[in-house]
Amino acid sequence: MRNTWLSPRSAIWEYWTSLIACLFWIQYTYGMPHVIRIGGIFEQTDGGPIPLVSAEELAFKFAVNNINRNRTLLPNTTLTYDIQRINIYDSFEASRKACDQLSLGVVAIFGPSHSSSSNAVQSICNALEVPHIQVRWKHHPMDNRDTFYANLYPDYASLSYAILDLVQFLKWKTATVVYDDSTGLIRLQELIMAPSRYNIRLKIRQLPLDTQDTRPLLKEMKRSREFRIIFDCSHHMAAQILKQAQTMGMMTEYYHYIFTTLDLMAINLEPYRFCGVNMTGFRILNVDNPQVSSIVEKWSMERQIPPKPDSGLLEGVMTTDAALTYDAVHIVSVSYQHAPQMTVNSLQCHRHKPWRFGGRFMSFIKESHWDGLTGRLSFNKTTGLRTDFDLDIISLKEDGLEKVGKWSASGGLNITEVPKRKGMNITDSLANRSLVITTILEEPYVMLKKSDKALVGNDRFEGFCIDLLKELANILGFTYEIRLVPDGRYGSQDEKGQWNGMIRELIEHRADLAVAPLTITYMREKVIDFSKPFMSMGISILYRKPNTTNSGFFSFLNPMTPDIWVYILLAYLGVSCVLFVIARFSPYEWYDAHPCNPGSDVVENNFTLLNSFWFGVGSLMQQGSELMPKALSTRIIGGIWWFFTLIIISSYTANLAAFLTVERMDSPLDSADDIAKQTKIEYGVVKDGATMTFFRKSKVSTFEKMWAFMSSKPSTSLVKSIEDGIQRVLKSDYALIMESSTIDYITRRNCNLTQVGGLIDSKGYGIGTPLGSPYRDKITIAILSILEDGRLHMLKEKWWSGSSCLDEERRETGPMGIQNLGGIFIVLASGLVLSVFVAIAEFIYKLRKTAEREQRSLCSAMVDEIRLSFTCERRVKHKPQPPVMVKTDAVINMHAYNDRRLPGKDNMSCSTGMTPGKNLLSNVSGAVPETRDNGIDGITRFTINHSDFGTLTKHGQLKMAASATQNYNIQFLPTLFPVVSHKRLNSLRHLKIMLPQCYQHVVEA
Repeated sequence: MRNTWLSPRSAIWEYWTSLIACLFWIQYTYGMPHVIRIGGIFEQTDGGPIPLVSAEELAFKFAVNNINRNRTLLPNTTLTYDIQRINIYDSFEASRKACDQLSLGVVAIFGPSHSSSSNAVQSICNALEVPHIQVRWKHHPMDNRDTFYANLYPDYASLSYAILDLVQFLKWKTATVVYDDSTGLIRLQELIMAPSRYNIRLKIRQLPLDTQDTRPLLKEMKRSREFRIIFDCSHHMAAQILKQAQTMGMMTEYYHYIFTTLDLMAINLEPYRFCGVNMTGFRILNVDNPQVSSIVEKWSMERQIPPKPDSGLLEGVMTTDAALTYDAVHIVSVSYQHAPQMTVNSLQCHRHKPWRFGGRFMSFIKESHWDGLTGRLSFNKTTGLRTDFDLDIISLKEDGLEKVGKWSASGGLNITEVPKRKGMNITDSLANRSLVITTILEEPYVMLKKSDKALVGNDRFEGFCIDLLKELANILGFTYEIRLVPDGRYGSQDEKGQWNGMIRELIEHRADLAVAPLTITYMREKVIDFSKPFMSMGISILYRKPNTTNSGFFSFLNPMTPDIWVYILLAYLGVSCVLFVIARFSPYEWYDAHPCNPGSDVVENNFTLLNSFWFGVGSLMQQGSELMPKALSTRIIGGIWWFFTLIIISSYTANLAAFLTVERMDSPLDSADDIAKQTKIEYGVVKDGATMTFFRKSKVSTFEKMWAFMSSKPSTSLVKSIEDGIQRVLKSDYALIMESSTIDYITRRNCNLTQVGGLIDSKGYGIGTPLGSPYRDKITIAILSILEDGRLHMLKEKWWSGSSCLDEERRETGPMGIQNLGGIFIVLASGLVLSVFVAIAEFIYKLRKTAEREQRSLCSAMVDEIRLSFTCERRVKHKPQPPVMVKTDAVINMHAYNDRRLPGKDNMSCSTGMTPGKNLLSNVSGAVPETRDNGIDGITRFTINHSDFGTLTKHGQLKMAASATQNYNIQFLPTLFPVVSHKRLNSLRHLKIMLPQCYQHVVEA
C-alpha cells in the first residue's frame, strides 16, 4: 500500500520539476532577461538655481522611452537606465559615478563628453570590460588600446578631408582658419597640411579664451581683408560669432564662412538670410528620410527646455549630439538583441573582476549596422571609430539653409545645387539691398547741387554719374548712400603696394560700388572688379588758346585757296576768248556802221578782243559795261558768266567775313611729341590718377621721356585735382594731360581753353566693385540695358550740351577749295559749250537766208562768212545793186532816232543840192527810168504809168501788176516797213515816197 501511495506522489514531484526546468529552458533559450540596464553620465551646466539638463541626457531618455514604447526592437525586454550627473572637468566624480553604475549591472556606459572625465571612465570600462559609448569627438592616438570603446561621432580625419574638398571646390587661394581649442588643429590637420600639396595659403588664428567677445579678432581680420574664413567651434560659439560679425559689418556678400560644426541648422540664421553673406556648413542628420523627420518633429514637441533668449539658437532643434545619443542607445539595443545567453553581473571597481560577456558584447556592437537619425552606422573593428558616413553640404540662402551637395568617404564631394537660370530677373539679388557708394567731386560727373535750402544725404549731389546711379537703382531695385572719398583721390598704388582713394575704399569693403569717372586699368583690375565701360574716351592735352597771328599784306587772298584763284583767272580768260570768237562768228552781232547811208556796205562788231576782256572784268567786279550782247549765243555766255561771278563773289565775301571775324590760332603744341621735345612749357597730370599710372607704366619712348620730366618736378608738374590743373593752365604756361571726355566738357564752357592734338590712347570708365563682388554682373547687365535703349546717350547730351562757347567761334575757318566751288566751274563750262552750239545754229540759219536772197550756193556763202568772221579788221560786204530805200511819214522820226543812237552820228548832217519839194520823176506817164543817180544816194529816179497799181508787201517790196510797163522793187528799211505793210495801193498818185528827214523831198505823181 505504501508503495502504491508513494508512486503517485513521486509522479507529481517529477511533473513540477519538469515544468520548472522547462521554464528555465525557455528563458535560457531566449538568452535575455526581461530587464536590462544602461548607464549614462552627463555633465550639468550652471543655469542658476536649477542646473540645466544637457541635450544628450534628454536624447538618452527619449531613445529609451521610444524603444520601450515600440516593441519592434526589444519585444520581450524592458530597457532601463541609470543617469548620473557630474560637474564639467570633474574626472574623480566621473570615476565614482561609473563605479556606482557598474555595481548596478549596466551593460554599457554612455558619456561623459569632455575628455578628462571621459578618459577616467574609459580606463574603468577597459579594466572591467564594459562597453563605453561616446557621441562627441575625441582625439584617438595612434597607440590607443581602448578596445572597449565606440564613438558615433564621425572620424576627424574624414571630416578634415571633407573640409579640404570643399575648399578646393570653391577654388580658394587664401583662407583663414579660426579654431577654438588645441583639438581643432588636430581635427583640421589635413587642411593645415594642404599648403604643402596644394596652392593654398592659410592663416591660422585662435578664438579668445575664457570669453565670447570675438570682436577684436574680427576687427583684425577685417583690417587684414580676410574674407574666406573657416571656423572650428561649437554651434553656441558660432552663434555669438555671427552676431558680432554683423555688428562689425562683416555679414556681406564679400565674406564666405565655413563652419565645421555639424549643428549649423540649430543656429537662428533668420537675421542673416537677406544680407548676402556666404555661409556653408555640414550636416549629418538625415532629415531627407521621412522616418527621421517624424522622430525629430516628435523630439521638438516633447522638449520643454527652451534655449537662452540671447543665445542665438533655435528652440526645439535636435542637435547632432542628441541625434548621436539617440542612435547610440539604439545600436546598443540592436547588439544586445543579437547576443544570446548573456547575463549581467554586478561589477565592483575594487575587485578588478571583469564582465565575462563584455568582450563578446563589444564585438557585437562594432559589427552592428543600423540606419539611424545620422545615417548609416558602422564602426572600425579595431579602433571603434565610425567610418563610411555621409555628410550633407548646406548653404545659407534667402529661403534659409538649403542642401547644396553631399560628401562621403567613398564618393568624395558631390555638389548637387542647381544654378539659377541666367534669364531670370536681374533684380533678384539686389532688390531691397542698401549699398554704400563712394565717389569723387568731378564736373560734370559728380557735383554739389546749388540750392538756397540746406540739402542732406543723396540730394546734395547731381551730375552724370548721379543720374546713371539713379537709372541703375531703378532697374535693380536697390537703395544707396553716397559718400565722398575721404582723401579726394581716384586711387593709385604707392611704392609699398598700398592703394589710396576710391580703390582703397573698395578693397577694404567700406563701399560696395565706386560710381565715378574711374578709368579701367590693368593694375586696378587686379585688386577690384569693374563693370563694362559706360563711357569710352582717351588721353589728350588741355592747353589755353594761343594768341592770334598777325595778318599779312595779302591776307585778303586767304578765303580761297591758290588753286581757286588760278582757276578763276583761267575761267576769265577762257570766257573772254570764247565770247570774242562767238561774237564774230554770229551774224546777229554785226550792225550798220553808217545808218544814214543805207547803201553803205560796211558793218561793225562791238565785241573786239579788248572789249570782250573788258566785258568779263566788268561782270566779275559787279560793275557791268556799256557792251551788251545781241545774239542768243552771246547772251548765253553773258548770262552764265554773270551767274558764275555771282557765286564766286558771294562765296568770297562770306568767307572773307568769317576770316576777319574768327581769330586764327597759332598753337606752339600740336601733339604729345611736341610736348616731349621741349621744356619751355611745363606739363603734368592729376596726382594718383589713371593718367599718371599710364605714363609711369608706359614703355613707349615718348611717354617715358614725358614721365621722366614730370617725375623730376612733382611739385610743379603734378596737380592735386582737375580744378587746380585748369586754373594753372589759365594762369601760367602749363599743359594738363587728362581724359578727353572731361576736356570736351571743359572747353565747351571755357572759351580760353582748347584741346591740343588727338587721343594718346583709348580707355573707358567703369563702375568699380570689390574683388569677387556678386554685384558686378548685375551692374554690367543694367549698364548694357540703358546703353542699348539710348538713355545713356541722352544723359551725356544732358550734361555735355549747353555750351556758352559757340561752335562757330571754336571752329577754325579754312579757305575754300575746289571741293567747295568745283560745281560752279562745271556750270560755266557747260554754258560755254551750249553757246557754241547755239552760235553754230545761228550761223547756218543766217547763211541759208543770205544764199537764197543772193541766189548763191550755201557752201560759197559759208566760206565767205567764215573768212570774214575771223579777220581782225572790219567786215565789208559787197552787195548787188541795192533797192530804193523808202520811208513813210510815220517812221521818219524813228529813223532819225536810230541815227542818233549810232556812234559818231550826233553831229551828222545831210549834204545835198536838192531843194525840198523837187519833183524826182521827170515823166510820170510812160517815161523810162533814168540811169543817173541825180545826186541822191540810194534813190533811183523812174517813170511809172499812172494807170497801173501795185501792192506793198510786208517784206517792204512794191510789186507792180503784170500789165505795167515795168516792175520795180522798192527796198524799204526793215525797221520802217511795218508802218505801211499790207497797204493796198490803187494808184501811185496816193503814195508819197518820202526821203529821209534831212532831205525833205516828196515825190508826187
